[in-house]
Amino acid sequence: MSRIGKKPIDIPNGVQVTVDENNHVVVKGPKGQLEGDFNKDLKIKIENNQIIVERPNDSAFMRAIHGTTRALIANMVKGVTEGFTVELEIVGIGYRAQMKGKTLELQLGYSHPVVYEPPADIQIAVDGNIIKVSGIDKQKVGQVAAEIRDFRKPDPYKGKGIRYKGEVLKLKPGKSVGKK
Repeated sequence: MSRIGKKPIDIPNGVQVTVDENNHVVVKGPKGQLEGDFNKDLKIKIENNQIIVERPNDSAFMRAIHGTTRALIANMVKGVTEGFTVELEIVGIGYRAQMKGKTLELQLGYSHPVVYEPPADIQIAVDGNIIKVSGIDKQKVGQVAAEIRDFRKPDPYKGKGIRYKGEVLKLKPGKSVGKK
């Protein structure tokens, strides 16, 4: 049995979870509402203020989807209570970011500023050389952070660019002069 899949998910105070017969899960909390459709063969039930995900058999597909479904529902519960945040770091002389209304404007060494308009349910904050991407949907927060990072990925030689906070880069050596 999946170790992740068999763990029950505790429902915190202030969170409402509803599951219909088609495994459409709706999670409402203080930060908002998330919905998701899951495999109809799985059994998702609410007992004793906990969400339990059970699988009908031990086929390879059911074993794989069991833990994934439980993790996705747990992320929905965490998202509507705490939310998710990803921090990006800008490294490089002259590289900077600033918010202009809801849009993010980046100066990344190109001849023009890069303008990024985030989705409606994602908040972006800039503090010096740190960009904080936050929201209730873990997948969307990660996707927006990845899109911002793609504007100027870290250079493997100098280390300049946009990277995740705490990301470790192994810098490559430059050209070396060999003996003749």
